Amino acid sequence: MKLTLLFTVSFAVYTAKAVPALQNVKNYPRFIEFPGGDGVMHTVDLEAKPDMELLNEINRNPDNNLYLLYTRRNPTSAQTLVINNANSVTSSNFNAQVPTVVIAHGWLGSQYNSINPTIRDAYLGKGDYNVIVLDWRRLALSDYVTAAYGVPAVGRGLGQFLAFLNLVTGAPFSSMHLVGFSLGAHLVGNAGRELGGRVARVTGLDPAGPLWNYNYQRLRDTDGVYVEAIHTDGGTMGLGIGSAVANADFFPNGGDSQPGCLTSLCNHERAWELFAATVTYNHLTGRQCSNTLQISLNTCRGDPLNMGNDILTKTGSGLYRLDTGRRYPF
Repeated sequence: MKLTLLFTVSFAVYTAKAVPALQNVKNYPRFIEFPGGDGVMHTVDLEAKPDMELLNEINRNPDNNLYLLYTRRNPTSAQTLVINNANSVTSSNFNAQVPTVVIAHGWLGSQYNSINPTIRDAYLGKGDYNVIVLDWRRLALSDYVTAAYGVPAVGRGLGQFLAFLNLVTGAPFSSMHLVGFSLGAHLVGNAGRELGGRVARVTGLDPAGPLWNYNYQRLRDTDGVYVEAIHTDGGTMGLGIGSAVANADFFPNGGDSQPGCLTSLCNHERAWELFAATVTYNHLTGRQCSNTLQISLNTCRGDPLNMGNDILTKTGSGLYRLDTGRRYPF
């Protein structure tokens, strides 16, 4: 009897460590509508049981991701980089002397989603960069709950891949910027954590809210030297987390709804559209706020800080409100 009890407790502890408990907070109902990378809303059961077989596979092989390199020498035709395959890197156009940007899509996404070419082209139009698109569809195409549970393992895999790049090429962590959208925001946070918070920047684009509000594996301010979050759909039933999670948290137009948007999908995706525009123009400036009430009332009068952009040495902290236009470049 004692042996059985000990085994049960030990298994429960192991499971808790292997897969973090994800909570349905922020008053989300059991069934919600959440957008996939295909731009379509899908019904999600937040109380569904995750696919443990897939999660065990992801945990055993956290490096099972696809890394697609774009540079000014190959701006639209990707070169595939493979972890622990030095030749795949040394024979590519990867240049350790220029900054590296990683883009991570969200749920039901892949390399073919609009976020990837939009941010990629903004960077390559600005200067010489290694732009790496992370395609984590093996997990992302599963149900939302399973994908959420597996995000930390995929993030660790990305961190290990970047450590491999550093080892093979000498590319410093101080020249790396990790950018993730929705579930991808928490993913890049875990990648930065895997590297001890040494990457120059981590940017979360409307970090996903459902199952993440009190999840200790979510994006946090120690995941990089400078961590920024852009909140665009953080209302009571919004798709984004809505609360401050980074060094600097920006709330465009109050952070709940965006000009020209009539749906949560539009609000949610506006985060990566705004970010891409700031890489090109660096033109959106927030004012620091003392509290969330000032954000809502649009009465923030503190110090200015530009939202987004490509500056690796960027610093700042606090809450920021700014207003934007309805269409690009906003």
